[in-house]
Amino acid sequence: MSAPAPSPRAVPPPPILLVIAGPAGSGKSTLCDRLVHERPEFSRVVTTTTRSPRAGEINGVHYHFFTPDVFRRKIAHGEFLEWAQVHGDHDNRLYGTLRSSVFDPLDRGQSLVMSIDVQGVDSLRRVAREDARLRRVMTTIFIVVDHARLEARMRERAKDHEDEIARRIATAEAELREAPKFDFRIDSRTREEDFAALLDIVARAQARTAAAGPG
Repeated sequence: MSAPAPSPRAVPPPPILLVIAGPAGSGKSTLCDRLVHERPEFSRVVTTTTRSPRAGEINGVHYHFFTPDVFRRKIAHGEFLEWAQVHGDHDNRLYGTLRSSVFDPLDRGQSLVMSIDVQGVDSLRRVAREDARLRRVMTTIFIVVDHARLEARMRERAKDHEDEIARRIATAEAELREAPKFDFRIDSRTREEDFAALLDIVARAQARTAAAGPG
């Protein structure tokens, strides 16, 4: 009697890059953290900054911490997918995403998720128009929060003065106008509903990348 044929092995989903944006208080960082915790095929993109590490932050885990000279040298060598200078109260800091921080994990079959501002997403889109591989694996997601809920969240999480809260709300409203440019949007409600919506997008993004074939 012949042995039964082995069952076909499940094909793992292709690695993808999820880029999540949304106003402060939208919960985007919480969604990223939960996705990495509950879906082992995902990890966070380690971005780069010239600011000093804060207590508990580890170089190469939370950020790549570079001096301004090293950062600018890597800009000149074309090593960043995107970068920006952020104007602070006391200094001008550089932030960016190294090509190696995205493509090296993808080469290992690791899916990635990152939280970034809308300007950073615009920069990644420009690169993707010329880079077929990035275009194939990248999915952009915007988290939409209605005005009343957003203001309530900002007041819950912050101890800022009224003028600072007003500034943050104005910034958030400008960011919300960018939502139509994204591949998907999550209309934020509860944490569980938002995460369920994210998992649905993950499945759709994986199917889309698989259908596109190897790049």
